[in-house]
Amino acid sequence: MATSTKLHFSRFEFKYLLPKGLRQEVESELNHFVEFDPFVANRPDHRYLVRSLYWDDRALTAFHDKIDGMLNRSKFRIRTYTTDPDEPVPRFLEIKGRHNNLVVKHRTPLDAGTEHSSVGGDRLAELVMDRCTPGPIQQEFCFQRYRRRIQPYALIDYMRRPFISRFDPEFRLTFDEDLRVTRTNRLFPKNTDRSIRVVPGYTVMEVKFRHHLPSWFHRIIQGYELRRLSFSKICEGTIALGLASDD
Repeated sequence: MATSTKLHFSRFEFKYLLPKGLRQEVESELNHFVEFDPFVANRPDHRYLVRSLYWDDRALTAFHDKIDGMLNRSKFRIRTYTTDPDEPVPRFLEIKGRHNNLVVKHRTPLDAGTEHSSVGGDRLAELVMDRCTPGPIQQEFCFQRYRRRIQPYALIDYMRRPFISRFDPEFRLTFDEDLRVTRTNRLFPKNTDRSIRVVPGYTVMEVKFRHHLPSWFHRIIQGYELRRLSFSKICEGTIALGLASDD
């Protein structure tokens, strides 16, 4: 994962949950209009790992804000792209939020040191505050750390296959599968921490765009009767861990 990754996003994101057979049909149809993101063009199976350590307070406020459909909400996570703590892969502190229907994501690099790979909880929070790139994201993290006592509590892993439109570089589409959640306060869990599969047998298709959906994608939605869902990987993972429910 290149260190030149874009640090700020403001876009629409639509999500669809596809069973295996339907996913294969839709992906085959999409191949007429999209191509692999250059990053995965030569990678095995054209996929890469996404790993995110999520933070919330004891009341799971970010979780409930999502479940309750709050139009303005946000959450923190640390994101990387490896399961090996010694691999020199970028790590980012991210704040992802929603303002009305627009998804906003800001990220800032964590330093290249590996100390934060082997610690969790309060010690990890201290390292993040001390060592991430100074700026608005770090300041907001520190504010929420002291105000709400946010803590890392769950790790989400999945494999992502990304595509870009052949006609519009700002239209992106990803297939996320093999979704797993681990109850941990570390970016790299202990060997005794066990992961749980989330929505097994399904693929999360995410569509990301700035202005409008292209007409060819509308035809695919209609042809396969795809239904847009309000789906959150961390919320589904939190429920799978038995930490909360969507009642």
